[in-house]
Amino acid sequence: MRIITGEYRGRKLETPAGYDIRPTSDKVRESIFNLLMNDTYENVFCDLFTGTGSLGLEALSRGAKLCYFCDKSRDSIGIAKRNIKHCGAEDRAVVLQGDFTRNLNRIREKIDVFLLDPPYGEGLYKRCLEIIENLDLLAVNGIIIAEHGSHDEIPERVGKIVRVRRRRYGKTTVSIYRNEADLMKETEESREEF
Repeated sequence: MRIITGEYRGRKLETPAGYDIRPTSDKVRESIFNLLMNDTYENVFCDLFTGTGSLGLEALSRGAKLCYFCDKSRDSIGIAKRNIKHCGAEDRAVVLQGDFTRNLNRIREKIDVFLLDPPYGEGLYKRCLEIIENLDLLAVNGIIIAEHGSHDEIPERVGKIVRVRRRRYGKTTVSIYRNEADLMKETEESREEF
């Protein structure tokens, strides 16, 4: 697995030997960043179930200002730290080891883009969205990208966080969430232009 484009393009990343960590495929990773388009540069990311750190490092490679790399697995954190060091990204990376609830409670700034890729089939998406909303962690015009199994049931909305887009890539689906207030404001602004 390699970084696809940007500052760290072509850097080979360490991947796990077994199946405890499921790295995001290059195809899905490329699709996620195509969906984000201009929402990467100078933004703050949180790779909440980081695994190898590939999504967060791809964001940093494409110009993100900072990324939180979070995971409860010591093995995952170890791999992510080595990959961060290999890319020379230590000055723009914050690594948090612990349960996702604990890690979200440790973040003290607004996040522009959340990358959610928890273990499939464990029903963690709703809880993640609830905590992000309750802690008011999503920045104005922020985006939540949730990667999940195509047959997983994930919510259309949680509180004011609503799903605005869904793309399927074989067995994997990517859902995009935004804050309802941001969507309403964009609608009002587009009406004023006419």
